[in-house]
Amino acid sequence: MNIHEYQAKTILARHGVPVPRGEVAFDAAAAREIAQRVGGHGQVVVKAQIHAGGRGKGGGVKLAHSPDEAETIAHDMLGMTLVTHQTGPEGRVVGRVLVEEGVHVARELYVSLLLDRTAGKPVLMASAAGGMDIEEVAATTPQKIVRVQIQPGVGLMPFEARQIGFAIGLDGPQVDKFVPLAAALYKAFIESDASMVEINPLIVTQASDLLALDAKMNFDDNALYRHADIRDLRDLAEEDQLEIEASRFSLNYIHLDGNIGCMVNGAGLAMATMDIIKLSGGEPANFLDVGGGANADQIRNAFKILMSDRNVKAVLINIFGGILRCDVLAHGVIAAVRELGVPVPIVIRMEGTNVDEGKRLLRESRMNFTTADSMDEAAKKVVQLAA
Repeated sequence: MNIHEYQAKTILARHGVPVPRGEVAFDAAAAREIAQRVGGHGQVVVKAQIHAGGRGKGGGVKLAHSPDEAETIAHDMLGMTLVTHQTGPEGRVVGRVLVEEGVHVARELYVSLLLDRTAGKPVLMASAAGGMDIEEVAATTPQKIVRVQIQPGVGLMPFEARQIGFAIGLDGPQVDKFVPLAAALYKAFIESDASMVEINPLIVTQASDLLALDAKMNFDDNALYRHADIRDLRDLAEEDQLEIEASRFSLNYIHLDGNIGCMVNGAGLAMATMDIIKLSGGEPANFLDVGGGANADQIRNAFKILMSDRNVKAVLINIFGGILRCDVLAHGVIAAVRELGVPVPIVIRMEGTNVDEGKRLLRESRMNFTTADSMDEAAKKVVQLAA
């Protein structure tokens, strides 16, 4: 689950990470009042709050020199469709803005915490090349990003934070400030069950203080039952409506831009299915994992989600029958197609428990299913049918 920048900063500040003074506004008049409060007659920054990066380049971050100017900027920003490299061409509608005090920036750094799944440990990453182009730094000069893996049973040690601080060019007094900041960041990461915490940029002010000028956090959905306060921060307006609907039925669904609907059990098999569709010249319309214990109701709901996407021209069902037996899948698919009247071709590749019984049920249903014995064959057939 993702949250907005101002929400992330509230969580980080609660754990001791220094952030600029600021408040969120949902209308222009409120933005003016906040600018008066946090900036007086000095400069403030008005920042669009959407779940995407690259807001500055898209016109979603602007400097105001007075409360009146902050009100004007907020008026123009609220309700605008902000397009960045992370939103896609459709963009996101801005429904709230963060109004923050202006600060004098001497340097921009980058720091983040996330889980290294290969090592099974959290990793602290930082770079002296912070700011808007950190993605380019990662792609072209990855040596500029320094890392330290953290032993989960020990936590982030002060000497590790000092190593990172000196590696990104901080001087002695600045490193002394970075060590407790990194410790607070790690505390927030662990205690909130975050999947990622990113500060870009972490700034050094002209007074040599460190501030989290921007912040991004996302969280492990499986741990949200422990954090009702964080769960309540979810902004459904920032999420795809089909993904919201799928979550109601415990389906793992991500909407994509292609025209071949995918229904698969298991995240790894779902990723492989999308890859082989691409290799066969097609474009997947979604990632959809119905899970190992899917039943007829979930299969029916999965078809409803798939058919809600008007771009879908064909469906590929790729099931390995283990927990979900192939005959149970066949019964569910037949019932769903009869009930919903699915109008597009369906290619089914199944393997595993009761596969022969499942194939018999599909044949005797007298419905227009196309079957395949391998993933490669299934992908080629569904690409042809979608075309």
